[in-house]
Amino acid sequence: MDGRLMDDDLRELRDRLDATEELPVEPSASVRLGEAAAIAADTADADLPRSVVVERVRTVTTLLEDVETTGNDRADEHVAAAKRAAARIVDTDQDG
Repeated sequence: MDGRLMDDDLRELRDRLDATEELPVEPSASVRLGEAAAIAADTADADLPRSVVVERVRTVTTLLEDVETTGNDRADEHVAAAKRAAARIVDTDQDG
């Protein structure tokens, strides 16, 4: 994957998860979203080897898979978009 595309996906992942912090969500989702957002922010803001980025994004993906619903439609949309961005990062790593 082109490094710029991965950077774009990392920013989208971070931004989408950050957006959920502004919205009321169920407590069970809040914990996972908070942890995923922290990992995404640390990863997007650091200069890390691709393998480390992918490993961290896989952790974010695992956390997001545990969120069935946030109880807020807008937050659910952000979570779905974050999942898509994470999948692009992980999937392209498997391609290349």
